[in-house]
Amino acid sequence: MTNPHNPALEWFARQITRELVMAQIRIRRNGTGFEITHINETNPLPKDLSLPEVRALAQFTESGTYRPLKSSPDLRFGWRLLLQDAAALGQAVNQIYPGAIADCFAAQRDPPPVTHYRSFTARQTGMYRITAMLDDTQAARVIRACCHPGFCLKARRWTVEGLPADTGEGKSVIPCLEPCAVLLEFARKGIRMEQQNTVEIAFSKDELESLICSVKTALLAPPGSPRA
Repeated sequence: MTNPHNPALEWFARQITRELVMAQIRIRRNGTGFEITHINETNPLPKDLSLPEVRALAQFTESGTYRPLKSSPDLRFGWRLLLQDAAALGQAVNQIYPGAIADCFAAQRDPPPVTHYRSFTARQTGMYRITAMLDDTQAARVIRACCHPGFCLKARRWTVEGLPADTGEGKSVIPCLEPCAVLLEFARKGIRMEQQNTVEIAFSKDELESLICSVKTALLAPPGSPRA
């Protein structure tokens, strides 16, 4: 049985002439296959993982906390993946960073298939309909907090009026082509705070972690198909 043609994966594999850093992983050519490690790996003999073990690696932090946002900068280290071909590479990367290969490939289009904040929130229903009520200044404040590189390593390509896309500083090669469920929850909280006459919207790291846990279900079945 032959592997199905996958233009995105074929393109991605060609980008790895020697090595490629993607968020918190380093992918190296290893003969005809590939090796993946954490970018901060210092152990000369990290644990060798099998493909079935990769999902658990991406699911939990070092302390065992669930990671609903897979692009958060808290990926565990102390491991190595040896992959025999591009098909195994695709399976591994998509377990660690779901949708990253497809989004990187899609971002090569001119123009990239980006859905901006206004278009995205305009199609929301239910409790997320109110996210369209944030004005541009309020939305920009929420986006800066939620998409800070300390919380998410994707490079935001979508915008709202007055807020430019990410320049790449502190971010990875993984593009963010549309708002995610975590951003929607931030925006929902933001408009509720504005409705309660709260002037400043500030988010601490603890607040972010609480919000991320609260949208665990939304990430599994996100409204409007946002990606983690």
